[in-house]
Amino acid sequence: MRCRAALPRLTPLLFLLLVAPVISSSSASSRPQWVLQRVPVVLAKQTEARSVPNFIAPARLDVDSPCDPECHKKAPRPSYWDLRRLLAYETLHSDGQLTETAVGLYGYDPSPATSPAYSAPSPGKAERSRVRRKRQIFGHDGRFSIAGQDFLLRYPFSVAVKLSTGCSGTLVGDRHVLTAAHCVHDGKNYVKGAQRLRVGFLKTKQRDTRASSFYGSTNYTNHVEGGAGPYGPPTDDKMKFQWIRAKRTHVPKGWIKGNANDIGMDYDYALLELKKSHKRRHMRLGVSPPAQRLPGRRVHFSGFDNDRPGKLVYRFCQAGEETSDLLYQHCDAQPGASGSGIYARMWDGRRQRWERKVIGVFSGHQWVERQGGSQEFNVAVRITPLKYAQICYWIKGNFVDCREG
Repeated sequence: MRCRAALPRLTPLLFLLLVAPVISSSSASSRPQWVLQRVPVVLAKQTEARSVPNFIAPARLDVDSPCDPECHKKAPRPSYWDLRRLLAYETLHSDGQLTETAVGLYGYDPSPATSPAYSAPSPGKAERSRVRRKRQIFGHDGRFSIAGQDFLLRYPFSVAVKLSTGCSGTLVGDRHVLTAAHCVHDGKNYVKGAQRLRVGFLKTKQRDTRASSFYGSTNYTNHVEGGAGPYGPPTDDKMKFQWIRAKRTHVPKGWIKGNANDIGMDYDYALLELKKSHKRRHMRLGVSPPAQRLPGRRVHFSGFDNDRPGKLVYRFCQAGEETSDLLYQHCDAQPGASGSGIYARMWDGRRQRWERKVIGVFSGHQWVERQGGSQEFNVAVRITPLKYAQICYWIKGNFVDCREG
């Protein structure tokens, strides 16, 4: 009877996250769909050794941006040669060696129609706004802590991982993790712990005989209905992290100071290659669609916020403003969640099923003073066609499997 009584409390979550919506064939045309598109080719050219890093920078759990959405939109559109320089990348190996790889771009259309955020002419360097740090919770805390192995070890929550530097990441391949560049590199130096970087997977310590639950289902109802509810963290000592060493870490030169553009956050992403396969289902990459094409304009992500240690925290919210490279939103988050994969769920016409895809990387928080007022955002790096091509190449090792995103 207890299990049957608990079922209604889980219904909203199960419907939202784990149960495909029932849509009649007559309404198939109204389904939000992933649109396959031909993407450019980002191809590795020449690789050279670089000096061994010092690993002296402290690990950063979030970043600030000195540029608001209008500032980003006014930035000059990068040229073909700019993009080759920005998409070149460094690879940090587990033995401490560092290499730099130049890239070639093929099939890239630089016309403004493909990059609407850069279509406006710029009078010069984009104007910067005053920025100050603030908490990353917007009003009522709408985050949910996931408890119970049936949820924690079930897709899509199972793709969330924790980095030994304190950030989060997302499984995007059999042995690949997508995260934020600032989690391993501060823009000048590789952070302490980057050489011996490890990735943590939640596992069970022993058989969990309790009925699994989505902790905070009351908070879920309050979030939807606009009410308030206190948060009390669950006790779930039956889970632990199992760690796997990273074999290689790829960071685009667009993030590294001296090569980055004036904005910087556009290239806050990195890919980790693990020393062995994690044997879990991963989430596929997708090219970030315009926010208005997302179901309900909604995005989702799960990570390990540092104010709830050891807990996987899920949230969703509506996407706000966007540029070609960045997505602004008001999803509640705390340091530690950065590096999480932003994902959406839409219909895949080719596979004839609903599918979640990673369309961005959560980067950080920003509080901007502009036009005499104050605004704050959480910012995610969008996976553009060029970034998709680069990350896919890092995963697959060839460009043939990366032509459609």
